[in-house]
Amino acid sequence: MINRDDMLELTRRMTLSRTSITRIAGCYVDRDGDFEGSFNTNFLKLSQPERAKKLELAKAIPFSATNVNLKDYEFPQSVQKPGSMWQLLMAMKECGLKNDALMDTFYDTVMESYHSDSGYAILVYHDCYDIPAKASDKERLWESESVFEYLICAVCPLVSEYEPGKPECGFLFPAFVDGYGEPGRINVFQEDVKRPHGELLDILGLGR
Repeated sequence: MINRDDMLELTRRMTLSRTSITRIAGCYVDRDGDFEGSFNTNFLKLSQPERAKKLELAKAIPFSATNVNLKDYEFPQSVQKPGSMWQLLMAMKECGLKNDALMDTFYDTVMESYHSDSGYAILVYHDCYDIPAKASDKERLWESESVFEYLICAVCPLVSEYEPGKPECGFLFPAFVDGYGEPGRINVFQEDVKRPHGELLDILGLGR
């Protein structure tokens, strides 16, 4: 189960003045499922209006209803191995999205299985959250205790050319539990729980 407070701790920092997102990468796919181009840039190099738009899309994942739209999954030990999606996500996180070959592999894997009636964008964010230390009375201290490095992926329908709308599905990896990252777990988001993109679980190697 996901602790709502953990998610709120992350989303409170997803504002223009407080964000620690370092990088955003993504690609565009047309309604026929064909690749339409990609980008990979330092998040702070986006214009302020564009940063605000992209922050809202990223925030939609952890800010969604916990244990309803956003659910916790464990990667089976059998998929935590070389050549797996789990290994690819770990590598993407560790390089801070700066390896275009890894990103292309990720996009290709998603595109091979993702089902959409319209064009869509695959957006991936990299963030490094300095987790504040807590005193014995659980009050926050100023100094950082540890760093939570993670990815958010949002798959969004295109509302116009190269303009992504509200995410249909996505994930936060690794899961954030009690102030620490759990690399063996992932939080998966589905906007429509009655008609979820179950293929996302297949893509991630989680099964259904």
